[in-house]
Amino acid sequence: MFIASLRYGRGTSSRIIICHHQVAWRASSTSPFFCVSRLLQTQTSIAADIVPFRKQLKDEAKRRKHIARANVVGTSKSGIDGAALATWDLTVGIEIHAQLNTDRKLFSGKFPSRSRRATSELTTSKVHRLLPNFQKSTLIPAIRAALALECRIYSQSQFDRKHYFYADQPSGYQITQYYHPFATNGRILLRDHDGIALEDGKSVEIGIQQVQLEQDTAKTMLQPPSEAMLDFNRVSQPLIEIITMPQIHHPQTAAACVKKILALLQAVNAVTTGMELGGLRADVNVSVRRKSEGRHPLGQRTEIKNLSSIMAIEDAIIAERNRQISVLDSGGIIEGETRGWTLGASDTVKLRGKEGEVDYRYMPDPDLGPLLISNELVAEVAESLPQSPDQMIEDLVSNFGLSIKDAKTLVELDHGMRLDYFDLVCTEFVALRNRVEGLNKIDGVEEKRRSVNIANWVLHEMGGLLNASEATFSADRVPAEDLAYIMLMLDMERITGRTAKQLLAKKFHGDARGVETIIKDENLQLVHLSEEDYVTMASKILDDNPVMVAQIKDKGQLSKLGFFMGQMMRKGGGQVVAQRAESTLKTLLGLTKS
Repeated sequence: MFIASLRYGRGTSSRIIICHHQVAWRASSTSPFFCVSRLLQTQTSIAADIVPFRKQLKDEAKRRKHIARANVVGTSKSGIDGAALATWDLTVGIEIHAQLNTDRKLFSGKFPSRSRRATSELTTSKVHRLLPNFQKSTLIPAIRAALALECRIYSQSQFDRKHYFYADQPSGYQITQYYHPFATNGRILLRDHDGIALEDGKSVEIGIQQVQLEQDTAKTMLQPPSEAMLDFNRVSQPLIEIITMPQIHHPQTAAACVKKILALLQAVNAVTTGMELGGLRADVNVSVRRKSEGRHPLGQRTEIKNLSSIMAIEDAIIAERNRQISVLDSGGIIEGETRGWTLGASDTVKLRGKEGEVDYRYMPDPDLGPLLISNELVAEVAESLPQSPDQMIEDLVSNFGLSIKDAKTLVELDHGMRLDYFDLVCTEFVALRNRVEGLNKIDGVEEKRRSVNIANWVLHEMGGLLNASEATFSADRVPAEDLAYIMLMLDMERITGRTAKQLLAKKFHGDARGVETIIKDENLQLVHLSEEDYVTMASKILDDNPVMVAQIKDKGQLSKLGFFMGQMMRKGGGQVVAQRAESTLKTLLGLTKS
């Protein structure tokens, strides 16, 4: 078996040593890792307590977050004087690499080892010189992605070899689709609520140049100061590369574009994970030119590789834009380069000169025939596609009465699980209400009001508990029927809002009793106060705070009303209904319209 040793020297270029040796094993895992080290490894195990370099970088980035971002942007978000920045045009194109949601590698029947299971044979790394055998099942999620991006899918496409030598690619070339990709000419529409730059107005359309199938490389895990490890389990996992047109002109819009593409891919079940787990990576191509140059060709572009978060995309583009403007302002020229960006860094860093088509020596792969896709297959996949995120948001706004902000949050949170939970709670609420005798049938307006209230509890009340306990969302924490029952009791004024929060917290933290049982056991059912009780309580609170009463009556400081509301809720011991308390206070303060 081969073990690769990559030696780093200060001020010198790296060199690769290929040695015949045993595979090095991480002590806590059965997954084979090739060890890349300053010295040739003679051990057969690696310490299990090595902290991944990405983790170290994230920890360091947290520590110096405010300083680092200040270095990137100066005293303003742009880092350059606004007037000076207005004289330049920024152009950005994005290349997104996304792992497909499939149980096969691209050219072998091996199951992709996403959880670092043992892989006894590295069949797809060319160790055994096996010919590639395209796995048809990998095509389905790729077609889903292309359809979600409104691409034209070709009945025939072709695989090509992209030649380069690096430790993460043992075969010496990557199989991709350079000349004839399976899908082209797509588009994605970004709206203002997607987080685009204000300068882009209400919406902006970004063209998708092509979507191509390709194999992934080994995963490189740097270990400071001069060591790295290569995980070959990832080799030949199926990817799609999505290449946008260079039609993005603001860093914020570029970040919004990647975020929305990720949401689209997840919505149609095309990809495995998000950026946080390495399932999606982005490269950005950045160029600037003076606006006075008019219709002249775009400026020389540079490429920033392997950006692994939405914030990194925006910050890296800002830093590279500022660097290019500074170089051009000082009379220099921009060189075509591949550059890197590190979490928490203030500048991009040159990695190597930019390779071109000639450097990669693209050629059709002689071991693979053309990829044929029938129209019937495309139609069948299109028929099975779920709603897009935009369609979901529109449905939540028009049919459920939610705000765009809450609808978008529901769609994006927890890979859609929060939205599914909301649907379940709404369904259970209606079913429970229909079983209660004597309740009037509600109209569309009231139905929307109740949906908005449920969404508020699913997003904000549940979200507050999740944040406080640093837990991830699970529908099992508070079953949908339990939250629906709490909502029904609140809607029927059997409990107060304060009691509803107590009940939700009890269920969230594992109380196994039913909600109805908890209400009875702890005597939480609302005992309605009389109108006289509300007036007496409110009058006493107002009499005790004459200054604040004067501020409300004389100066119109209506925000002070919240203080009095809080006092009534506390003094009422869980028996005060917020709406009745507010109405009573407004009447006594003379704020009601005659």
